[in-house]
Amino acid sequence: MSMTLPVGEPAAGPWRAVPEGVLIALLLQAAGAPTGRPRVVAVDGRGASGKSTLAERLCRQVSPSAIVHTDDIAWHEPYFAWGHLLADHVLRPLRRGEGVSFRPPAWAQHARDGTIEVPAGLDLVVVEGVGASQRELGDLIDATVWVQSDLAVAEERGIARDISQGVNGDAEETVAFWHEWMAQELRFLQAQRPWERACVVVAGTTPIPLLDGQVAIAPGPL
Repeated sequence: MSMTLPVGEPAAGPWRAVPEGVLIALLLQAAGAPTGRPRVVAVDGRGASGKSTLAERLCRQVSPSAIVHTDDIAWHEPYFAWGHLLADHVLRPLRRGEGVSFRPPAWAQHARDGTIEVPAGLDLVVVEGVGASQRELGDLIDATVWVQSDLAVAEERGIARDISQGVNGDAEETVAFWHEWMAQELRFLQAQRPWERACVVVAGTTPIPLLDGQVAIAPGPL
């Protein structure tokens, strides 16, 4: 099964089905063995491609581990203008072996409770979201996954998810938001080309048959 992809994004392949453990072993090898800090793996891909699900699957394979969602960093920030917050308040402390306790400025401005918490002493931190592996963060990330997904399927997923969660208004408002988001996302990804920094590509929309506990992977250019 082939995927419909935006202009400029090459189709990955050949695909092969592997157990989740094989994928995490590839990522840990690519990330190296840093001393005194966790490995930091970025899971990047377009909206609703399956990044969050993959991040959860990866963390189930490694303990102790944690996930940082870029949606939390980006909340009420301009489109893709939040990389400095992720770098300064999450990635750099992690690389110093420190824990993270960060309340993004927009959370205070818009009365969102809580903080982003990542304890010290973890073996793995997965940073997931569109732009998680942006070029400007390259020296702060140990390994990158690109989640490749069919463009139309990802849009359908995202709209259905947001309608069910009621996060972007009613159905009409949600569709309008997604069309605006996708225009910004496509422009950003075409400029960043994050698939070129991936050590492995994972299929977010399955191109080959899979058994329970398997993922479809293809080699990245790295």
